[in-house]
Amino acid sequence: MSTSLTTDDLEFLRRPLHGFLTVAGGPVRPVWFEATGEGALQLFTPRDSPKVRRLDDDSRASIIVAAPVGEREHWVSVTGRVTVEHDGAHELAARLAERYWNLEDPAHAGELAGIQSLDLVRLVIRPEKVSRYSM
Repeated sequence: MSTSLTTDDLEFLRRPLHGFLTVAGGPVRPVWFEATGEGALQLFTPRDSPKVRRLDDDSRASIIVAAPVGEREHWVSVTGRVTVEHDGAHELAARLAERYWNLEDPAHAGELAGIQSLDLVRLVIRPEKVSRYSM
């Protein structure tokens, strides 16, 4: 266990994998995410989402990212405090949509347009505890 992401962690987290986010008092939710150059994880969500309201009460969250079926067991778990940032969410959503979807597909392009029409915020998780496993 450590308090920061390693180079190997960052390489793994740059893959288009789903993260599973838990905020204090809330359910687990699959999310798109991005590892930042500073070793934090960020994601976007509507400003009025339940997770933002929960984070107003308790800023703790955790995210776990696991390799898909067919690969050897590998996962990274990050726990830390979250800040709600009011800038950069739409740009992040566009980058992540490009990472996770084929935007030449009209259906995906339309989904992204719908996401971009929302009032989004960026959630930034700064690691306080990092756990990992790799076979």
